[in-house]
Amino acid sequence: MLTNTGTDSKGKQRKRYPYEKMMTPYEKLKSLPNAESYLKPGLSFRDIDAIACSITDNQAAEQMNNAKLKLFTTINERVNRAA
Repeated sequence: MLTNTGTDSKGKQRKRYPYEKMMTPYEKLKSLPNAESYLKPGLSFRDIDAIACSITDNQAAEQMNNAKLKLFTTINERVNRAA
C-alpha cells in the first residue's frame, strides 16, 4: 500500500492509506515500468493472468495452505528423525 504521510496539529506524522492507492503485490508488480523484466524467462503476465483467473481466491488460499502444511510436515519429520 502506498501511503500519504501528513503532520497533525501536534507535529506527529500520520500515515494515511487512501483506498485508491491500495494494490495487491501482483497489481503493484504489473504497474512497475518494465515489469516484464522481473518475471522468469518464458513467463508473461498473460500466463499469470490466465492462472489467476482460473481459480477463485478461496481455492488459491486452500492450495497455499495445503502446500504450507506439506512443507512444514516435511520439516518436522526431518527434525524428529535427526533428534
